[in-house]
Amino acid sequence: MKSPELMNRQAWPVYGQFQLDRGFRTPDPAQIHWGTPGDAGPGTGVLGDIGGKRLLDLGCGGGHYAARLARDDNAQVDAIDVAPTQHQRALIQYADVPGVRFLLGDAVDHLHRCEPYDLVYSVHGLGYLDPRHSLPALHRGLCPGRRLVFSVLHTDLHCRPPSSSVEPRQLKVQLKGLEPQDVQLWVLSPQLWEHVLTDHGFTVEAIDLLHRQAGDAVVDQLIQARRT
Repeated sequence: MKSPELMNRQAWPVYGQFQLDRGFRTPDPAQIHWGTPGDAGPGTGVLGDIGGKRLLDLGCGGGHYAARLARDDNAQVDAIDVAPTQHQRALIQYADVPGVRFLLGDAVDHLHRCEPYDLVYSVHGLGYLDPRHSLPALHRGLCPGRRLVFSVLHTDLHCRPPSSSVEPRQLKVQLKGLEPQDVQLWVLSPQLWEHVLTDHGFTVEAIDLLHRQAGDAVVDQLIQARRT
């Protein structure tokens, strides 16, 4: 059986290649959508004053949020993704944006060797990583007292409630235009996220549930924590 890490690494390059083959360019966003475009979340403002700060976008995909924060908020953003095709998409569209650097590689490895950041954010990237591996790396890769802001699923794509144990569940993600892709996701309850974050040296400041558009039963969590 494939490990969760291998299964997830194989899914997203397929999606990135599909977008490359179509010549798709991501529309420039006005805000960060922590759930889906059109959600009722707090947008980019939840990050606070990021002008001149060093940020890490973990699981940046096509790079649109990283480019937006560098261009419009004067942040210095490293944007990392493990999928070569996603990395290529970001470079094609945003390589000339000052203040953003696109990195190809494993985020956990990067966090263990980088200069610590002022803020790390992730839009649905951390749910694909075992928190027992990612959170020690995030603690090391953040400056003391700095913030981690990320969104994850609360109910999964089959509308099942969150888990009460730190174990992944296998799902099929329907990527537009492609056959469903098998992935492993950590879909944890807010109480469990707070527990594992606290265990790894973070203070949880807020966990908000974000409801998607009417008729969509999937719910997201937006989690704000601080390295203690």
